[in-house]
Amino acid sequence: MGASEGPTLITSVQRAFRLLEAVGAHANGAPAKQLARETGLPLATAYHLLRTLVHDGYLRKLDDGGFILGDKLRTLHTGGRGQALLSRVRPALAALRDELSTAAYLTFYEDGEIRVAEIVDGPRAPRVDLWVGFEDAAHATALGKTVLRELDDEARKDYLSRHQLADLTPRTITDPPELLRRLDAAPLAPAVTDLEEYTLGTVCVAVPVYSGDTLGSLGVSLPADRLSRLEAVRARLLPTASRVTRGLSLTI
Repeated sequence: MGASEGPTLITSVQRAFRLLEAVGAHANGAPAKQLARETGLPLATAYHLLRTLVHDGYLRKLDDGGFILGDKLRTLHTGGRGQALLSRVRPALAALRDELSTAAYLTFYEDGEIRVAEIVDGPRAPRVDLWVGFEDAAHATALGKTVLRELDDEARKDYLSRHQLADLTPRTITDPPELLRRLDAAPLAPAVTDLEEYTLGTVCVAVPVYSGDTLGSLGVSLPADRLSRLEAVRARLLPTASRVTRGLSLTI
């Protein structure tokens, strides 16, 4: 390709985007003829693209023949907002990783499950091998236990009623009453620890964070021979968690 040549553009994709932009400009929807006129597209082309976008969920056709944005596009928007929020806090997680030489993790409690949203690691700060998903291992991780500690009694009971406390290592707590007792008596509260309960040879510390009203946790993992550093790690986690909460709670 010559230096003066521009990129190869897919015209049909460009036309579809133009239609999406035009539909988005009409809160109450707009008919195909109006959209074709506004985008400068032949009516037949507009009809074809509109049908395709409706079929794939990016647009929805109303009973009066107008078109509005579809659920899939709203889902993409929500996902994009989530990515934008995470981009705000990644520098704080990276600073935590670099200062402590540990992998940093961020989770959220959404739809009744504790899910990993971000992991920031590196060659000198490798992540834990997540050999069991958080949906089945929250009781054995500092990140999951932090969320459970912050939930009210009803939410805790609901979570524990839906999840078996699997025995992952000899140190895993598998008795629900004992797990709750230890959470309520956590000596480093609001920080919670995982002392080789998820995987042998690794300990973790986590503290709560929030994204608006959504509860989550911020934590780090380190080799078990660095257990004596837990207090210092907690002292570093708490101010970072405050910054993360502020970053996640600002309006985009």
